[in-house]
Amino acid sequence: MSLSTIINAGLVRPDRPKHALVLMGGGARTAYQVGVLKALGSMVRLQHGAPSTFPFEVLVGTSAGALNVAYLASAASTGLAAFDRLAGFWERLRSVDVYALNISRWARLNRVVAAMSLWGNARRHGAILDNMPLVDTLHRAVSLAGIDEALSDGALEVVAVTASSYTSGVHWTFCHTGRDSRHEAWDRPGRRAEFQPLTIEHLIASSAIPFLFPATPLSVDQRREFFGDGSMRQVSPLSPAVHLGAHKVLVVGVGQPQRSGLVGGPAAAVPRDPSLGFIAGHAMASVFHDTLQADVEQAQRVTRTLQQLPREVAAVLPYRSVEVLSVQPSLSLDAIAQAHVHELPGSVRRALGGLGVLRGGGGALASYLLFEPGFVQALVALGERDAYARKQELLAFVGAATA
Repeated sequence: MSLSTIINAGLVRPDRPKHALVLMGGGARTAYQVGVLKALGSMVRLQHGAPSTFPFEVLVGTSAGALNVAYLASAASTGLAAFDRLAGFWERLRSVDVYALNISRWARLNRVVAAMSLWGNARRHGAILDNMPLVDTLHRAVSLAGIDEALSDGALEVVAVTASSYTSGVHWTFCHTGRDSRHEAWDRPGRRAEFQPLTIEHLIASSAIPFLFPATPLSVDQRREFFGDGSMRQVSPLSPAVHLGAHKVLVVGVGQPQRSGLVGGPAAAVPRDPSLGFIAGHAMASVFHDTLQADVEQAQRVTRTLQQLPREVAAVLPYRSVEVLSVQPSLSLDAIAQAHVHELPGSVRRALGGLGVLRGGGGALASYLLFEPGFVQALVALGERDAYARKQELLAFVGAATA
């Protein structure tokens, strides 16, 4: 997060601190976020006198994290029950609800032919998978009217999703409030924002994983541009939350202690001859996770510096400190995915296997596509365990801790 972001955001001083939830992307890996939030809701309920209202005023999502954010926004008027509803949505979700492999039935029976058909799809459409099932799923699951209701009744102040323009190279944040016309968007080098009602198309654009899902057209600056996954070119994942007035930011990522699903620690992480699957997983990790930790560390470092200033000096400075709490998986999601690769739809498994991307660390790539019960349940359970391990931090963050 740049100092200019903190300075400009500090010029707006709300009457009370705003809590923001930032959910990063990662395809099926974002089931981990569901576990963290489900546990948070349960913790708050058990605190005597704690409110049951939705604990965040600002929601910011990227890629599949944007889908989770939109679902939560549509249910925010129900308070803490929104987290349980999100968990229920993921319990019912399957790969066929997210993507389809458009190849002939006879081609699906042979790994080589399936792989060739997959490559043909990539050349024709710029993607190997069809995400129209996700369009249908989101139309059924995410209530745009529910988002407007949450914004109008004060359950939520703003919801924002990010996407990356293939056309201009600019990283966009699309923000929606109860009164979009009254807000001034920000414009930074390579990063822009716009206030407008969110649509399903915004969510599809934000979650269009490069090479896997096709680009989505959106209208910006009165012209049409093509957009892909919001994790691309996202150099400052926390800045939208700060721009939107957050003083406290909870960010839930889906990275991991080490990139590989191989056992044996960092020395054993990279095979002597990395397979195509290992390289694909490494590339995906770079797209989805590499900037988050650096941004969190910078925000925390700036905040510590501000807090060490004399009070009279801090009082006249045009910026404020931002408390950031980051929750990340304590175990390798690649390793968990490797154990569940067999759950992928047979045609997808054969096609990816024919391309050689499921061998030698192929669990990394599979983890983005495994919208299946075994993998999802394992990630939700891990998210719950990690959240309970940091129970006091989380309760203190939302102001529900008891003495």
